[in-house]
Amino acid sequence: MLNIGPYTFQSRLFLGTGKYASGEVQKQAVEASETGVLTFAVRRMNIFDDSQPDPFESMDLSGFKLLPNTAGAKTAEEAVRIAKMAQAANMCDMIKVEVIGCDKTLLPDPIETIKATEMLLDEGFIVLPYTSDDVVLARRLQELGIHAVMPGASPIGTGLGIINPYNLSHIIEQAEVPVIVDAGIGSPKDASYAMELGADGVLLNTAVSGAGDPLKMAEAMKYAVEAGRLGFEAERIEKKMYAQASSPVEGMSKL
Repeated sequence: MLNIGPYTFQSRLFLGTGKYASGEVQKQAVEASETGVLTFAVRRMNIFDDSQPDPFESMDLSGFKLLPNTAGAKTAEEAVRIAKMAQAANMCDMIKVEVIGCDKTLLPDPIETIKATEMLLDEGFIVLPYTSDDVVLARRLQELGIHAVMPGASPIGTGLGIINPYNLSHIIEQAEVPVIVDAGIGSPKDASYAMELGADGVLLNTAVSGAGDPLKMAEAMKYAVEAGRLGFEAERIEKKMYAQASSPVEGMSKL
C-alpha cells in the first residue's frame, strides 16, 4: 500500500482525466486501471464557471481520492490561488503543485515551485510538487515538509519515457517521502521501469487517453505498475560482463 500524508492507497497508479474522446471512454479507462487517485486541472473544471466542462460528469467519485493540480499557473501566487479554489469547492486538501516555467518544454519553474510549496504548506495543504528530475531540488522540497515529490520522467505529454534514470534513481534513493513519477510516461515499459527503479507510484494521462485503445492501455498500465513494483521488491540479479551457465557445472557427467 502507498501512504501519502493521512491517505492510504491500494493502487500505485494515479490517472489524469484530460483529453479522453468522451466521458464514457474515460469512465471505462479509469475502471480498467483500478486507480484510486484521479488528478485534474482545476482551471479546466466548472467549479465557478459553468461554461467549463466537468470531466467527472459520468463518474461516481465515491471510490476515488481527487488530486487537483495547479496546471496553468506560472507564478507561486497563481498556484496558491488555484489550490484555494479547489479547497473552497471541497475537492480535497491534497494538491499537486504545478508551476510551469517554460512554454516550449512545459518544464516546471523551480523557484516558483518552492515558493508555492512553502505557501501551501503554511496553509495546511497536503502538498505534492511536480518537479524536473533535479536531485537537489527534490531534496530541498522535502526539507520544506512536502508529503510526496513528483519528478517528471520527461516533458509533459511527450511519451519519451524516462530520459534520465540516473537522476531519478538518486531522487528515489535519497527520498524520505513517496516518489511519484509524473509526466512523459509513454508505454507500460516506462511505467514498469519507473517502479523497478524504486518509485512509489506513477502518474500518467496522455499515455492512456491518447492510446489507440485507452481501455486496454489503462489495464496494461495497471499490470505494468504492479509488475515493476514486484520486481523492485524481489531485487533483480546483478548485471555481469560475462556469460554464466544457468545450470551448476559441478558433478556434470563426462561424455
